[in-house]
Amino acid sequence: MTDLNQAELQSISRSERCRDPLETITLGADLVSPESFAPYGQVITASPDGKPFDATEAQVELGDGVPRFYIMQILAKGLTFDRITRHDRCTQCLGSLRGKTWWIAVAPANAASREPDRDRLRAFQVPGDCFLKLNRGTWHAGPYFQEGVIDFYNLELSDTYANDHFTHVFSSRDRCQFLIEPC
Repeated sequence: MTDLNQAELQSISRSERCRDPLETITLGADLVSPESFAPYGQVITASPDGKPFDATEAQVELGDGVPRFYIMQILAKGLTFDRITRHDRCTQCLGSLRGKTWWIAVAPANAASREPDRDRLRAFQVPGDCFLKLNRGTWHAGPYFQEGVIDFYNLELSDTYANDHFTHVFSSRDRCQFLIEPC
C-alpha cells in the first residue's frame, strides 16, 4: 500500500524522465545510540541471559495481526534513496546477521500529516551488534550498505507489505533524493 495509487506511480515514472535532474541532499550519518534514536524507536543490544524484562528491551506492538519473523536477503543499493516508508499498524524490528554494518534514514511518526518531515530526517550507521525497533508510523528508508549482500532479520506483521505500507516518493513530490554520508 502506498499513499500513491498505481496510475499515479506510472504517471510519475513517465514524467520524471522529462524533468530537470533531481537535487541531491546529503545526510550525514550519526552512529546510532539509544538516546539519538529515541524519537524513532529503540536500539537493542545484548543483555545477560535471565535478565528480567525491562524498558531497555524491544517494546514490540504486533497485536493487530499475525507476526512475521523472517530473514530477508538484500543486495547492496548504495547509500542513495528517493523514497521513504512507514507502517502504522505495528512496530518493526531490523538487524543484520553476521555483524554487518548498515545505514538507515528515519523521520518521526506524525499522525497529523501523511508526509514525512524533511527537516527532521536523520541518517544513522547501525553496527552489526545491535538491532533497531522502529516505532509505529516511523518513516524509514533502508537498510542500505555499499557492497555485496547482507541478510537481515525482520519482525513485522505477516501482511505489512500488503496492508500497512505507505510510501512517500521524494523524487516525484519534492524533486530530490538523499545521499547518506557515512560517519
